[in-house]
Amino acid sequence: MLGGAVARSDQRVKGELYVRGLLTDGARKSMQPMAERLGVDHQQLQQFVTSSTWDYRVVRANVARWAVDVIDPAAYVIDDSGFAKDGTASPCVPRQYSGTLGKTGNCQIGVSVQLATDTASVAADWRLFCPMSWDDTTISDPVKAATVRHKRDRAGIGDDVRHREKWRLALDMLDEMIEHWGLPKLPVAADSGYGDCTLFRLGLSERGLRYAVQVDPNATAHPGDAVPVTPPYAGTGRPPRPVYPDPPVTFKTLVLAAGRDTARQVTWRHGSRKTAANPAAAMRSHFLRLRIRPANRDIPRAADGTLPECWLIAEWPPDAAEPVKYWLSNMDTRTSLKTLVRLAKLRWRVEHDYRELKTGLGIDHFEGRSFVGWHRHVTLAVLAQAFCTLLRLDPKADAPA
Repeated sequence: MLGGAVARSDQRVKGELYVRGLLTDGARKSMQPMAERLGVDHQQLQQFVTSSTWDYRVVRANVARWAVDVIDPAAYVIDDSGFAKDGTASPCVPRQYSGTLGKTGNCQIGVSVQLATDTASVAADWRLFCPMSWDDTTISDPVKAATVRHKRDRAGIGDDVRHREKWRLALDMLDEMIEHWGLPKLPVAADSGYGDCTLFRLGLSERGLRYAVQVDPNATAHPGDAVPVTPPYAGTGRPPRPVYPDPPVTFKTLVLAAGRDTARQVTWRHGSRKTAANPAAAMRSHFLRLRIRPANRDIPRAADGTLPECWLIAEWPPDAAEPVKYWLSNMDTRTSLKTLVRLAKLRWRVEHDYRELKTGLGIDHFEGRSFVGWHRHVTLAVLAQAFCTLLRLDPKADAPA
């Protein structure tokens, strides 16, 4: 099933060779050593990625459906990663900030959606972020816009690819995976780069998706039991609307007011670093949760002026003077603290996947300058990751040659 999406036999053979090459030479920065090891022509291998006709979306859909069946994912995990580049001809490369680089540099940024559990994950879907400097429709200067159109044409970027914020790309992928690939609606986990975006959280809620996303403690909210009050009507002008009598306060203020004593120990998973003091390698810390009503002008209010409720989760280790991390979640009110923490902490699988994809499978070593070629290369790296995941879950299982 993993290799079956590449329909024509010659393409399927080249696809299997490419994946095998990724598994053996993924950390080396050229297709040339991959081709030499596999005993195939380097140009043909390059053409398989850049100029053949196979549809990478079909391959991704097959890998994702396989992952649902085999991994039984608990959540979708959203993040993005930088791909450093030396020149400026590769698609969607400007100088931009990259968390991977830890600074502003010349790079591409790919947004991914992982299918994840605590024991396995696959980075099933990807989008290459198109910055405004690569979208001629955002440029008013006709000369500069023409230059950008020329760059887009050389990179094979279609008119349907325009600048979209990373959080919008994430929502696009979730729509694709659920509505078109037939994947289940699962909770979503993400870091504060996405969690701090009110419109992203609203987009998840509008799609009926639950989430636990990291947030900045300086964002503001009302306590969960706060009630709007309608000021007296003076009889002239527009009648007043209900408003909360007190101004919102920061998440940090609400948690500090609740106090360290309300936090309790939670073990969310077991790791691999066993010690004499922790023979089970339990991953544990202290957490508390509060019902709050985030305050933001983008959040729609009910007719009575109330803002929607959600969970605020804070990690407050016993040896810390104050909480160290915060999350928002729209999970049901009956959800246990342990379940909330496990979902919030599941984002660690992203780091595992990115490390494997980059250091072991060469996902960031694509040498072409084609938009479609980038997506095909990334897709084949994901296919190789799925192969590795299959072997880890069941070393005796049959796998594609």
